[in-house]
Amino acid sequence: MASIWVHGETAGDGSLTKLSTEVATLARSVAEGMGGGDVTGVVVAADPGAAAQELAMYLPKVLTLTEPATADHAAGMIVAQRLAALIEAQGPDIVMTGAGSEGRDLAGALSALTGWGVLANATAVKGAPDGPVATHSVFGGKLITESALTDGKGIITVRPNSVTAEPAGATGQVEAATVSGELQQPAVPIVDRLDAETKAAQIDDARIIVAGGRGVGGPDGFGLIRDLADALGGAVGATRAAVDSGWIPYSQQIGQTGKIVKPQLYLAMGISGAIQHKVGMQTASTIIAVNRDPDAPIADFADMIVIGDLVEVGNALLAELRARSG
Repeated sequence: MASIWVHGETAGDGSLTKLSTEVATLARSVAEGMGGGDVTGVVVAADPGAAAQELAMYLPKVLTLTEPATADHAAGMIVAQRLAALIEAQGPDIVMTGAGSEGRDLAGALSALTGWGVLANATAVKGAPDGPVATHSVFGGKLITESALTDGKGIITVRPNSVTAEPAGATGQVEAATVSGELQQPAVPIVDRLDAETKAAQIDDARIIVAGGRGVGGPDGFGLIRDLADALGGAVGATRAAVDSGWIPYSQQIGQTGKIVKPQLYLAMGISGAIQHKVGMQTASTIIAVNRDPDAPIADFADMIVIGDLVEVGNALLAELRARSG
């Protein structure tokens, strides 16, 4: 039976990232599809305790490795070196990690150190008797492909919001691990940490997102988008065109070069639905679009489309929402 390791990524405050809980949930499913096997979390950090306890809610066993260098250096290369040493000592078959900034760095470095291949940016992974099979969205979402590991060993990175995180039935055990030797690769120091300069609600975990595109017309047009988001208790999103035009910060961009979101409701205002945007929001439970053009691409996959001027429709919706809340 295969042994799967899940890289537990830590946030700036030392907690476990949401993406790692998603990867852990998926890893359990993959192991089950492969006929069973060990699934173990690994947290490498200056203070791995808190993140490890969180990860143990999703996996039966979590290894911790204390590495002080991660406190003031970029973690990817450092974690990769420590993981490579653990892999040599304990011999797992598969390492799964999130396809975030740290996970991508980690996967590349770990591949170079171990000689393992990488199935990158998977939107889904299923277990099969011969090993995991990863699904990928390629060419800007125009094609869906499947890939497998040729020798049963390798690294898989998983896109954010590909699965819904679900804790396991019982809390797992946390064990300390050690490796010998000094870090050999150059470390990248962290010069400063900056908070995003925005008061907008974060879109990553939002249950409701109201997003604007080129059809909003300009930065003033996002005032209506924000009002709708506030009335619905949601967050504001945007297309790349709106971000590139300087109408809204990059932190709110959704799509191939932005964030992947999975809200319960996605209200798309003035968004054509180009494939580059679709790949970032197509897993929303319900998609409602407002657009002047009945032939806009978004009409092909939205659950409902309202044909009309987004200002008129948006203001009418806003008035109704405020009347109900009053």
